[in-house]
Amino acid sequence: MKESTRNLFELAGKVAIVTGASKGIGLSIARGLAEYGAKVVISSRSQESLDIVAKELLVEGLKVFPYECHVGDENQRKDLVKKTIDIYGRIDILINNAAINPVHNSIENISSEVYDKMLNVNLKAAFDLSNLCFPYLKKDKQGAVVNIASVEGLKPSFGLGLYSITKAALIMLTQVQAKEWGKHGIRSNAICPGLIKTKFSSALWQNEKLKKQIEKHLPAGRVAEPIEMSGLAVYLSSSAASYTTGGIYTADGGHMTI
Repeated sequence: MKESTRNLFELAGKVAIVTGASKGIGLSIARGLAEYGAKVVISSRSQESLDIVAKELLVEGLKVFPYECHVGDENQRKDLVKKTIDIYGRIDILINNAAINPVHNSIENISSEVYDKMLNVNLKAAFDLSNLCFPYLKKDKQGAVVNIASVEGLKPSFGLGLYSITKAALIMLTQVQAKEWGKHGIRSNAICPGLIKTKFSSALWQNEKLKKQIEKHLPAGRVAEPIEMSGLAVYLSSSAASYTTGGIYTADGGHMTI
C-alpha cells in the first residue's frame, strides 16, 4: 500500500522539547507539533507563564507538559532533559528556539559580559541541549533537531551585530550536526525567520514609521505572525522531511532578496 503524504506529517508517538515556548515563535511551534500528535515539553524561564500556556493548550486537547528551564543555566538544561525522560521515556524532536538580544549597538560598544551572556544563551545552550538529547535522538534513528536561527545570521543589520554573530554560529552548528549525526539517523535543520510580530522584536514592528519602511521594501509587503513559522517546523520535525538535513530555510517575506 502506498503511504499517504498526509500521514508523513503525523507526529503521534513522538516526544518533543521546545525551548522559549511560553510565547511567540516557540509557542506557535509547540502548538503545531502538538496538533500533529506529539507530546511536547514546553520550557521557558517562567513556570508561571508556562502554566498559563499549558492550561490553554490542554483545554484544546493537546498533550503538553510545562517545565521551567533557563537555557543559559547548565544544570537547568540537564534537568529539562532528565525530566522529559522521566515523564515520557524518550526524546524524538528538539527545537532550540530560546534566544536573547539585550543590546542594540555597534560591536565595539558591547561589553564582555553581554558577549558571554549572548553566546551562552543563543549558541552554547543549543550546543549543549543537543548533545544532552543526542543519546535519545539516535535511539530509533529518526531524531530531528530544528535550530531557530535568523536572517540576521545570513545578512547583518546595523545594531544587531553580536546577535548576527550568534545566529551565524548557530547555522554552522546545524550543518555540523547534520554532517556528523547523519549516520545516527539524526537530521538537523535551521529556520531563519525574518521580522515576526513577537515581544522579542517589538521595538521594530511597534515603531510605525520603521514598520512601514520595512514593509515597503519586503516583497511580501508585511510583517509575519508567529504561526507562520510553525508549518516549516512541523515539516522539519516529521517524516515528510526524512531526506532533509543540513538545510538553512528562510521564512522572511523575501528579506534575503533585497
